[in-house]
Amino acid sequence: MLTKPIPPWITLGGMTLAGSAGCINAVGFLGGYHQAISHMTGTVTNFGVELAQGDGRMAWHAGGTLGFFFMGCVLSGLIIRQSALEIGRSYGVALACEFGLLIGACYFFRHGEAAGSFLAAMACGLQNAMATSYSSAVIRTTHFTGIVTDLGIALGRVARRESVDGRRLRLYLVLLLGFFAGGVFGTVSFVRIGYDTLLIPAAISGLTAIGYTLYKRHWFRLPFPHR
Repeated sequence: MLTKPIPPWITLGGMTLAGSAGCINAVGFLGGYHQAISHMTGTVTNFGVELAQGDGRMAWHAGGTLGFFFMGCVLSGLIIRQSALEIGRSYGVALACEFGLLIGACYFFRHGEAAGSFLAAMACGLQNAMATSYSSAVIRTTHFTGIVTDLGIALGRVARRESVDGRRLRLYLVLLLGFFAGGVFGTVSFVRIGYDTLLIPAAISGLTAIGYTLYKRHWFRLPFPHR
């Protein structure tokens, strides 16, 4: 159970990141490989299926997507290191890296290269690990199996007239809505501009990185009592 109120900027930031991930995932499904890239459950299954069927090309793609998602998580750990949410952490650097990865993914997708999926998956791994780090695993922005499970458990408890953590459930609903909206937007955008759709979540990451960096500099110029 959450012991403190959730700041609005955390809720808004989580919803924005979830929307970006939903948009990226829609591109993965609609692109040449028709595969999810923001979460790895189905990808691990695909990897096993393609290996068993002897389809080396698709197995390579699924395995590469899994590996690059993992590398994104490793990169997040290298950049941020600490798990506590605090102004001064290197979230801006992580978001700038996500920006670069998505720009690279867009380039390779345009040229029909599997590296597009790999870099997009790495961006999602980086983002999810970053959100997991600063929220102590409360916020997940690229996959929703756990969140849907928690919502179902909560509904069952409500039916039994037991107490539930309302603040956490509201946060989960906002994140789920953000991911869903991102998927819808990504689909509509892909039909119109194709892989350039990835430039939208890239821009969100880049602008957020700049905004956070400017805010951090302003924060550290404030007199100590105001921090």
